[in-house]
Amino acid sequence: MATYVTLASFTDQGIRNIKASPDRFGAFRAMADKLGVAVKSAYYTVGAYDIVVVLEGADEAVTSVLLNLGSLGNVRTQTMRAFSPEEIKAIIGKMP
Repeated sequence: MATYVTLASFTDQGIRNIKASPDRFGAFRAMADKLGVAVKSAYYTVGAYDIVVVLEGADEAVTSVLLNLGSLGNVRTQTMRAFSPEEIKAIIGKMP
């Protein structure tokens, strides 16, 4: 399974309804689980981003989860594929 780090920022709609955010996150976690994506960790943050989430799952499943999340209009996301030290060592080992 691939690991992804997602940085989320509240939209105007999301921040207007901030009190519902923990419940929305619970619904997000349930939807991700249903699609075979594990939410490995999640943090509300201060600074440039409002939430950081680490996801694990198949590329297509993670993409589906994030598209669904974006369609709700409460957050905008930036997502990065993450590699463990072991994974990157194997990738570097394939270099000519």
